[in-house]
Amino acid sequence: MTNRHLTVAGRVALLIRAGLIAGLVITGLSYPFAALAGMGVKAGAEALEGMPEQLTELPPAQTTYVYAGDGKTLLTMFYEEHRKHVALKDMSPYVIKAIVASEDSRFYEHHGVDAKGVARAFVANQKAGGVSQGASTLTMQYVRMALRDSARTPQEALEATEQTAARKLREMRLAIEVEQRLSKEEILERYLNAAYYGHRAYGIFAASQIFFSKAPRDLGLTEAALIAGLVKAPSAYDPATRNQKAALDRRNYVIDQMLKSNAITAEQATSAKKSKIKLKLSTPPNGCISVAPKHNDWGFFCDYFTNWWREQPAFGRTPLEREENLRRGGYRVVTSIDPKIQRYAMQHVLEKERKSSAIAHGQVVVQPGTGRVLSMAVNRTYSLDQEKNGRHSDWRQDDDVKGNYPNTVNPLLGGGDMAGYQAGSTFKIFTMLAALEEGLPLSTSFYAPQRFVSRYITAPGPATCGIYWCPKNSSKSMTGNQNMWTGFGKSVNTYFVQLEQRIGSEKAVRMAERLGLRWRTDIDRKLATKEHASGWGAFTLGVSDATPVEMANVFATLAAEGEFCEPLPVLSIRNPDGSNALYQDRLIAEPRCHQEIKVNVARAATDAARCVTGYGSARGGCGGWGTSSMVYGTIGRPIAGKSGTTDGNKTAWFSGYTPQLAASAFVADPDNPEHLVGSGRSTMSKYTVAQTLRDALEGKPREDFKPPADKYVW
Repeated sequence: MTNRHLTVAGRVALLIRAGLIAGLVITGLSYPFAALAGMGVKAGAEALEGMPEQLTELPPAQTTYVYAGDGKTLLTMFYEEHRKHVALKDMSPYVIKAIVASEDSRFYEHHGVDAKGVARAFVANQKAGGVSQGASTLTMQYVRMALRDSARTPQEALEATEQTAARKLREMRLAIEVEQRLSKEEILERYLNAAYYGHRAYGIFAASQIFFSKAPRDLGLTEAALIAGLVKAPSAYDPATRNQKAALDRRNYVIDQMLKSNAITAEQATSAKKSKIKLKLSTPPNGCISVAPKHNDWGFFCDYFTNWWREQPAFGRTPLEREENLRRGGYRVVTSIDPKIQRYAMQHVLEKERKSSAIAHGQVVVQPGTGRVLSMAVNRTYSLDQEKNGRHSDWRQDDDVKGNYPNTVNPLLGGGDMAGYQAGSTFKIFTMLAALEEGLPLSTSFYAPQRFVSRYITAPGPATCGIYWCPKNSSKSMTGNQNMWTGFGKSVNTYFVQLEQRIGSEKAVRMAERLGLRWRTDIDRKLATKEHASGWGAFTLGVSDATPVEMANVFATLAAEGEFCEPLPVLSIRNPDGSNALYQDRLIAEPRCHQEIKVNVARAATDAARCVTGYGSARGGCGGWGTSSMVYGTIGRPIAGKSGTTDGNKTAWFSGYTPQLAASAFVADPDNPEHLVGSGRSTMSKYTVAQTLRDALEGKPREDFKPPADKYVW
């Protein structure tokens, strides 16, 4: 029987009997196989029993690439080990020649374990009185990498790399098994994609990018030699240090080995060794904090994306496991952020409130019918560095407490653990929808006094009278008979409290939940419970907190005629092999939509919401004016929406929508909810939404809203 037909265990046992393992040590630990010296041939062979005969290879960690909606502009990357698999055919021939020449010149001759190399290393180590040469083949090194990368516990990782005879025996046994199963080219490809080159570069792709800012196929002789030289000791031969002598010596050693193995000519070697090390270093972005400076405003969207990812069961059982999968899974993610719309949104946000202001002004744009988040803009810099931030706006804080402006990573627009901001009269939309759903038509009329004594028990706040809650209107001109068109268009508080009483406030609360709102403060959670929601009269006036992404999606549901879609920050997610990522036989990136509200209920609500913007209703009268009549004048196409302010102008909102796009903007102080934004900012959100939608829809066809059926009108 030839050696080729021996079992894996037989090959290693043969090496032991030949004295090429157990007999290579005279004393101490002068060689990694020292512990085998006392085993003897019989014991050394018996040590193979119980060892695994086949290498278990898990896919190594790979970098996830995240792009903007154009599929070309890199937003950022996520990785623990920066790595991207590259086929051997896509690598420079110099890379392959350099690694073989420097690490395993007999690679194409042995079958996983190089007996001559073991003997040569033994002689060299005896002369040196220590370890001067190793005997690990490229295949054995690959086995070690695979065991390291497949380790599931710290102990397994230690066993994969510790300097013991048992580890060497296992590597030899598995190396022979690998050579029987894989071709030399397959082993080389896996090795070059698994090796560590320093600077968090795992694999040849990352090394080429980090050290030379180019693809592996474009590496020249000197570049390939330098990179090949790093695998032996990345820190010791690091070319990015001030003193490059060690790196230069190692590179030239690799070039000499390439000449020795006839991989290059003498002329090539001489010329290459004369050249200096020329690096073009790059630091690949990692995470949202590394979004390129020119796209820093995308950082808040990136943060929203990562929070969304943590909630997806497709990527793991827990948020931590899902985040690890993001950093190791090697996905290609095309997000929903539209660079053009984001640019418009930031332009109009910053025109009105600079980053240096304690007052935050932000806006979210959502696509109706898909829920895709197209833009998240806010007057802040996405950064952890708060050293030069302004003083906290709450005077009760210590003088050295800084505010979150201009730098912050807080999720000011939604998607994190921030409660949001009181949304004011925009919440009247939930009362109106619930009333329409209960069968009350748009023409439902109440006399709206300046102050109304409700049946609800006194709520916190200044607008109280006796034991009952007594809200009032912002203007005496609102007194009189109102219906849904005029009550919504003019934002008549005392009309909507009566409408809420008619249907029961709990129905308005549940409508908000159905359209995606979540209660994030203790008081909101308490008041939204079954036992308290029926007495939450102030709900219709927007005393609860909401986030801009939630409110934009609410109005996107109306634009889509009642089709609710979960907010979605992605267009596509592909696995490393190019296939679409699935969960329960469904594309993870596919819109998640369902008809939450009847079509005619949504159309009726939109007909009233047209009165707000100055566009005018299709089926009824708006009473001569609306709270945001400048919106239609600015955008110049069909638009509906709702404004909202809170007592004392603590916040100022506007949510607007066309059939194609929906947006919600706010003005508030995230650090101090009691800090008034001032009446001068009351129209800011209205203009920001109108101008952003105007620019985003330029050149797009004009689409109008469809009027509701008679049943919902009279």
